[in-house]
Amino acid sequence: MIVVHHLENSRSQRILWMLEELGLPYEIKRYERNKATMLAPPELKRVHPLGKSPLIEDDGRVIAETGAIVEYLVEKADGRLGAPAHRDSALRYRFWLHYAEGSMMPPLLLKLVLARIPIMGKRAIKRIQPMIEVHLNYVESELAQRPWFAGDAMTAADIMMSFPLEAARSRGGLNASRPATIAWLAKVHALPAYQAALAKGGPYAYA
Repeated sequence: MIVVHHLENSRSQRILWMLEELGLPYEIKRYERNKATMLAPPELKRVHPLGKSPLIEDDGRVIAETGAIVEYLVEKADGRLGAPAHRDSALRYRFWLHYAEGSMMPPLLLKLVLARIPIMGKRAIKRIQPMIEVHLNYVESELAQRPWFAGDAMTAADIMMSFPLEAARSRGGLNASRPATIAWLAKVHALPAYQAALAKGGPYAYA
């Protein structure tokens, strides 16, 4: 059985959702953040040297990095939630799968860090927010054209994109002025598998 090393309020919530969607059996080992630093506890370093979540254990392997875990689970599930057959949809799938962490999350994370720095941080955020707006506008334009990121059906690309968009809704300026994106988030949050993952995963501030 797959073991998910799950940190509260983290990217690992996506892995629980994906496992629920795929119907793969799993168990959760929960970790809480340090209340002062909000960092992961040192216990995670006993599982993997980086000490980050998510991590999964399966068949004697420890697999790190959300994107790598997602691709592993797609393979394990014989391609379910993977790339669509149509070439253009498959290319969109691959793009969004990597865009989530490679392009959209960095400015959102930077804004979170800067928000904790008095005075100078607030000044720096004024330069970061326009970068975030570029991403939000791009996502809105794409979701206005199709129901899911890759095409007509939900894929692992949607699961990857959920965390940055939830973070953007929480602290990045995503609001009703971008109705297609807000509608996409509402649709995701209403999914039975998403709700089941939320119930099993514990505290998740961005949902």
